[in-house]
Amino acid sequence: MRNNGRFPIALPMLFMLLAYVSSAPVAVAQNQELQQRIAEFKESAAQNRQALTQYTWVEQVSIILKGEQKKQEHFQVRLGPDGKPVKTPLDAQEPSEGGGRQRGLKRHVVEKKKEEYKDYADQMKALLQQYVPPQKELIAQAAQKGNIALAPQPTGGEVRLIISNYVKQGDKMTVVMDRTTRQLASLIVASYLSDPKDAVEMNVQFAATPGGPNHVSGATINGVSKQLTLTIQNSNYQKL
Repeated sequence: MRNNGRFPIALPMLFMLLAYVSSAPVAVAQNQELQQRIAEFKESAAQNRQALTQYTWVEQVSIILKGEQKKQEHFQVRLGPDGKPVKTPLDAQEPSEGGGRQRGLKRHVVEKKKEEYKDYADQMKALLQQYVPPQKELIAQAAQKGNIALAPQPTGGEVRLIISNYVKQGDKMTVVMDRTTRQLASLIVASYLSDPKDAVEMNVQFAATPGGPNHVSGATINGVSKQLTLTIQNSNYQKL
């Protein structure tokens, strides 16, 4: 019986159709889980951001240049009405040094270098504040643009969301949440300052305040091109 060559063409199309039909429920389930995780992330971020306005804490910032600690600062911190941190220095001011002209020139050079890395460190801290704490509006915007994906889960106790173009074009933020508590465990961010070549890598760890909100317990920010690292440790959270 002649088939005029129809079956060789029809069978592959049939296989493709069957494959599509069988994979459709999986795709729908994955999309539903993604939407659920995004909703949980938005809710958790908004609740914690609001709760933290009722707290104050101590922040320790260490500036490390090429592996050598250059400065350490301590601040009393609270969130202002705009949600941005308001910091009060806790360290005594360094006494000014006297000396002759040569000593003065040397000190001028040292102070200029200090100002350069301090200015760079301030830019890194300002960049961190654009990502931490996560903002509900930016999460919703990323979701609307299809910039959030559900990553394969490394362990049963974690949920990972990968957000692209969250603050800047080309950045990436990996959100790690506890599957049970639905609270943030960590953020891993690949971003940059004014130029994409000026890369900044951030690793932020979260912890729970007893009876209170989730908060940043520590962070490491690396300015790759300058070999400048900031480490931040937060402690002594207290209600206002």
